[in-house]
Order: sequence, then structure tokens, then C-alpha cells
Amino acid sequence: TAMQIDVIDLDNRKTGSLELAEAVFGLKARPDILQRMVIWQLARRQAGTHKTKTYGEVEGSTRKIYRQKGTGRARHGAIRAPQFRGGGKAFGPVVRSHAIDLPKKVRKLALRTALSAKQAEGRLVVLEDAKLAEAKTGALSVKLRALGWSSALIIDGSQVDAHFALAARNLPRIDVLPQQGANVYDILRHDFLVLTKAAVGHLEARLK
Repeated sequence: TAMQIDVIDLDNRKTGSLELAEAVFGLKARPDILQRMVIWQLARRQAGTHKTKTYGEVEGSTRKIYRQKGTGRARHGAIRAPQFRGGGKAFGPVVRSHAIDLPKKVRKLALRTALSAKQAEGRLVVLEDAKLAEAKTGALSVKLRALGWSSALIIDGSQVDAHFALAARNLPRIDVLPQQGANVYDILRHDFLVLTKAAVGHLEARLK
């Protein structure tokens, strides 16, 4: 089964209509799946390059600083122990990957669910194409303001139009991606999801 949606151009003129696949754009809301996917994406994005020196790595001798008994002071071993200034850090951060596992099927379902959520909210727009004659940020800004897109993710086909990408590059809260870059986190953090006809075709072929 399919759903009808209007196709518009950048001047907000209707250029036709398109059938959206129910299997990709008509799924029921699943906040749990979306939450798992966002956690997965953000965890993978963490650099994990943080590091502190542990007891075994700081400079200094491991000699016992004074004898065990008879001094009236606390029992201590090496000066490099964590309780001393300049000592090693106990259980400090180490260089590691923060990535977690999420099955591929769940990731695919999450992308379909995110697309469906935008469609259900009425915040999915299909664009004839995202092309500009010249790379002018001011001109594009005027068009987007007229359309009411202050925060939008624009997804094109395999190739993003160079002029369009350059014009949009300096606009706040406007992001442009090729279809292979479509991801749940970016879809959810923008108010509007704008797909070109080419993007719809690619995403449906990939996700059905």
C-alpha cells in the first residue's frame, strides 16, 4: 500500500504528487527504537581518546617512603599511590571505543521509524529537486524562509548539487546530506525533513 504526498519546488509551487511506500513511511511510532538508535549513534561518535596515567605509569620510585611501623604515621607504600599529589589516578579514563552493538535489522527499522515519524507529524516534504543556478546563500535563505523551514534536514540523491550545498553551508540549522548519509539522529534533531524525489526512490529501494 502507498500514501500520496504532494511534490513541491523551492518556490513552493506544486509540481505533482508521489506515492510513498507504507513499509518505509507508514510505520507506527516506536520511541524505544529511536532512543536505542540515537544512543548507538552518539556512542560511536565519541572519540574515546581520553587518558590519565595510572599507578604503574606515573614517574617516581616504588620504594616504601618510610618504615611500616613505629613512626606514628599512616601506613604507606610508594609515593606514586593515588592518594598522593603527583600519584597515579585510580580507575582513570583509558583510550577505548565507546561503540555499542545494535543489530543491523534494528538500525534499519529505526531509520524507517524516523521517516514515518516525520510523515505522521506532517513535517515530511518532498522536493522536485534541490538544485540552484548559482551558489548564493542569501537567495537560498530567502526561499527557505518563505517555505517556513528554519530548521531542516535536506536529503538529496546519491550526489548533492554543488551550488545547493555551498549556498546552504553557512545557514544555521539547515543541513544537506546525500541519501547514503540519511541517519536517525539528524532526522530527529531538525524540525523538517525534506527529501528530493531521488532521495525517496533511493531510501525506499534500500529500506523496503
